[in-house]
Amino acid sequence: MSQPVLAGVDGSEYSLAAAEWAAREAVLREVPLRLLHAAPPLPGGAVPASAGETLRRVGEQIVRQMAADLGARHPELRVRGEQSAEAPAEALLSAARDAGLLVVGARGSGGFDGLAVGSVALRVAAAANCPVVVVPRRRPGGFGNGPRPAGAASQVVAGFDAHRPVYEVADFAFGAARTRGAVLRVVQAWVLPAEAVSPRTLFVTEEDRATWEDQEVLRLADALRTRQGRFPEVTVRADVVLLHPAEALLNTSREAGLLVMGRRAEQRGGEGRLGPVTHAVLHHARCPVTVVPHAGRPPNGGR
Repeated sequence: MSQPVLAGVDGSEYSLAAAEWAAREAVLREVPLRLLHAAPPLPGGAVPASAGETLRRVGEQIVRQMAADLGARHPELRVRGEQSAEAPAEALLSAARDAGLLVVGARGSGGFDGLAVGSVALRVAAAANCPVVVVPRRRPGGFGNGPRPAGAASQVVAGFDAHRPVYEVADFAFGAARTRGAVLRVVQAWVLPAEAVSPRTLFVTEEDRATWEDQEVLRLADALRTRQGRFPEVTVRADVVLLHPAEALLNTSREAGLLVMGRRAEQRGGEGRLGPVTHAVLHHARCPVTVVPHAGRPPNGGR
């Protein structure tokens, strides 16, 4: 993990939370932190040139002050700030090509009250070539990589499907748990087979349900075995949950410091898209959410 952590900043409360989270992550990874502020040209010929210059200077001040504050709180952190003349999403996607992780606030200084996730966060989560962390507004008690109350166990939650295993997601989650000394909780949302709820079979016995559940637990354990061998120091708790995937992840991650999910990357270089489960989780999660791009199931089960 030698590539820097990149954080998008605009001076909003959300971007301050994202920058703080990114700083702690960079310290954990022992890599530099890059702060990026986008100051694109103002639209229309009627806008005075002085207005654009003022915005650029304000952006420089935001980045300079934030870098100084983060450096003061984290003396071991290597941090630098920069500006881009591109639009925010394009600037972040361009800079992310050389980053190991991109961190953004769930929304920026735009939008409206009640908006959970802004367009920039959604765009970069769907299109960046590196994992993207979307950080919600900080709530009392904090979240993420910082100190936790005495007796509280740090926890990373990962969504995983043993029927279609995505090992990029598993590797990121295991690595995040290892760097934090956290418990990794792997969640597989489980539904009854379609034939179990067909008009011909209106009753499902507890014995049948237990049998299906045992099979899913064994399948999940088998899918995770090679990763546990690579990360023997990580304590893993595997859960098979009879719920909609988004509901299962949101319920499990209420006390988590990080939630890890995947999204399929377009193999032909086009921008990807977020599925309905990822959309739901990003809009309702109370902890930072990592979206890990992947190409699909690798050959030989990822071994």
